[in-house]
Amino acid sequence: MTDIKQTKSKETPQTEKKKKLTLTEKYKQLQNEYEELKDRWIRGAAEFENFRKRTFAEKADWIKNATERLVLELCDVVDNFERALHPEVEKNREVFEKGVKLIFQQLEMVLKKEGVKKIDALGKEFDPNFHEALAHIPSELEENKIVAIIQNGYTMNEKVIRPVRVAVSNGEKPKKSKEKLAANPG
Repeated sequence: MTDIKQTKSKETPQTEKKKKLTLTEKYKQLQNEYEELKDRWIRGAAEFENFRKRTFAEKADWIKNATERLVLELCDVVDNFERALHPEVEKNREVFEKGVKLIFQQLEMVLKKEGVKKIDALGKEFDPNFHEALAHIPSELEENKIVAIIQNGYTMNEKVIRPVRVAVSNGEKPKKSKEKLAANPG
């Protein structure tokens, strides 16, 4: 038991020494802790700012390089157009038409690889999420059906990047012109 008492008594003076710091010593200790924490905070803020700038630069490079690949594929299409427009090819109408069709297919494949799809609209129900109505016209189709496509629309990766510009049926049947009635009275 005396060993335990001695051990306790040995620890007690040490803890008493820690507790018996003067106010000046406590102030200096807190001042040191404050300076250390302030230094850590400044370094952390600087590291975060550097990380943010580096991430922004990497993202800008990524976007630039992503479009570079697409542009290279489009350069192949432009090269083929130049070949098709060569004076010798233009003289042979069939070869010219075949070349233009092949270039069109090549361009469609480039767009398809990028996830671009043409929106099919003719005869479908008008949907403002995919279509932009430019006209309401009489037609044989029922009301709100797409009668004509004025400009094709496209989606890219399931997102509409350009709506289809369309003419929509107003539900009225087209009136026969007076000339048609005179020629066909029945």
